[in-house]
Amino acid sequence: MTISKPEESPTLRSSTYRILDASLNRASEGLRVIEDFLRLGLADRHLAESAKQARHTLTQTAGHLDSQERIASRDTINDVGCAIETDSEFSRDSAEDVVHANLARVQQSLRTLEEYGKTVASEFSRHIEQLRYRIYTLEKAVLTTLLSRQNLSDVRLCVLIDSRPGQGDFEELVNQLIEAEVGLLQLRDKQLNDRQLVATGLRLTELTRGTRTRWIMNDRADLALAAGAAGVHLGQQDLPVAEARKMVGAAMLIGISTHDLDQARQAVLEGANYIGVGPVFPSRTKSFDQYPGLELLRQVASEIQLPSFAIGGIDQENVAEVRRAGFDRVAVRQCIVGADQPGEAAVDMKSELLSPVA
Repeated sequence: MTISKPEESPTLRSSTYRILDASLNRASEGLRVIEDFLRLGLADRHLAESAKQARHTLTQTAGHLDSQERIASRDTINDVGCAIETDSEFSRDSAEDVVHANLARVQQSLRTLEEYGKTVASEFSRHIEQLRYRIYTLEKAVLTTLLSRQNLSDVRLCVLIDSRPGQGDFEELVNQLIEAEVGLLQLRDKQLNDRQLVATGLRLTELTRGTRTRWIMNDRADLALAAGAAGVHLGQQDLPVAEARKMVGAAMLIGISTHDLDQARQAVLEGANYIGVGPVFPSRTKSFDQYPGLELLRQVASEIQLPSFAIGGIDQENVAEVRRAGFDRVAVRQCIVGADQPGEAAVDMKSELLSPVA
């Protein structure tokens, strides 16, 4: 025997639509607040467009509901919630605090929409569920961008180093770069085995402890963790950011090399703390099939505010071109480690990066 589902009373249906209407308004308003910050406060076009697209998706999804019932159910005058207030509603410590609050508001509203939407339009509910997942990704990208900008605010120069011929040479180089207050050192040495890389990394950890210099391991998240690195730099063929994050934890920096705009956008959404962008110029230490060059720098600078380092063949002769393309962070090797006085060369490069753009 089939038991039919009892028909919902007009009063209950009106109440459901009233909940849906309020939650749609709340989610849409919250997304607009977030979008305004990303667009006008952070000037991050990539993330602002992501928020805008989410808002438009929400509007389109609302089309699955009966608009006449939705508007008819609205009763702001008799909404008891209008009289319920808390002190925290009228106080925010910063614009970033506003973003945090509205990300939470949007997620809560979407959950309400998904649950109550099941009773009136299952297709609506399915679309809301997918949108909710998108907002989780947006939240991760926004909060990681804000945290990374703060964490790397004083880092303009990353110098790639290897173990060098002798231990004394290595320590002399590192000490000079520490004295020059280079923000990041990246250990990249294809000649060392895993054990040697960890040993070299452990020495770097000792040398940089208590200084303003941090070091990161190239490619290998596992070895970065074993050697006490501050982070790991990944290539496009290495571990995905999500898998590396599971391995190294939340506190460690994860950077990734990007060679086109789509890769840069994806790195932001995946939760990278910074990106390398290039190669800009031909390099004496690494060969590439293509050089996206200064145009890629201009593209990334125009829409991404995650900390970004220009990479590939950059030196004192061409760094001004990098600056004019919108970048004030670079990752370099030969122009520093190949100099007679690496520390002085690093100071000069930092000065170029901090000087007004000509």
